[in-house]
Amino acid sequence: MPTFHNGAVEIAYLDEGAGEPIVLVHGFASTKEVNWVATGWVGTLTRAGRRVIALDDRGHGQSTKLYDEADYHTDLMAGDVAALIEHLRLDRADVMGYSLGARISAVLAVRHPARVRSVILGGAGVRLVHTAGLRDEIAAALEAPSIDDVTDPMGRTFRLFAEQTKSDLKALAACLRGSRQALKREELAAIHVPVLVAVGTRDDIAGSGAELAKLIPHGLALDIPGRDHMLAVGDRVYKTGVVEFLKERP
Repeated sequence: MPTFHNGAVEIAYLDEGAGEPIVLVHGFASTKEVNWVATGWVGTLTRAGRRVIALDDRGHGQSTKLYDEADYHTDLMAGDVAALIEHLRLDRADVMGYSLGARISAVLAVRHPARVRSVILGGAGVRLVHTAGLRDEIAAALEAPSIDDVTDPMGRTFRLFAEQTKSDLKALAACLRGSRQALKREELAAIHVPVLVAVGTRDDIAGSGAELAKLIPHGLALDIPGRDHMLAVGDRVYKTGVVEFLKERP
């Protein structure tokens, strides 16, 4: 698995296919393999003629684990993506993130606009502005001695998922607490590349995708019917919508 360093942080990534590049940024407690390979996204996009690059976020997968909350500010995490694009000597790339990865992708578009050709925000709605990030109860669930000690329902869901992905629970708790910066409306209004906002109609974490899309000059909303936050990521409607969006964007 190839890696590169952004400062002291080593970032693992995969690079498959040929064609115009798209960089994929996974969600909280996930990995590039879980979020993008196992769900069929890498295959879908390479068959569509794309070069697919997917990284493990800092604190996740095979990338460096950090335990200071300050090391997970979304500006730093977006900086890892920008550094990867530069490392691969790409002028710019389409970028797709899911959940936390969508917030990182939105910050990338704001802080490093020259690196971004278009943005796909999956599993991220208007709460990107109002209440970015997950609740403290989820961090506490990750730090609990065992899942049997977790009573919060959503905390149990994320603890179970983190254990399934063999994640470093302490690093994830630091990431959750350190990456909760909300974007301002004026920052979203300054994004001038095409943006697709894709959210499941049963997603009770992201908030309204349509409301978020309205805050972005070239924003377009895509409903993923009948899917919640966890199940929307691999949905066929989502994949078809993204492939069409990439074909039609300037």
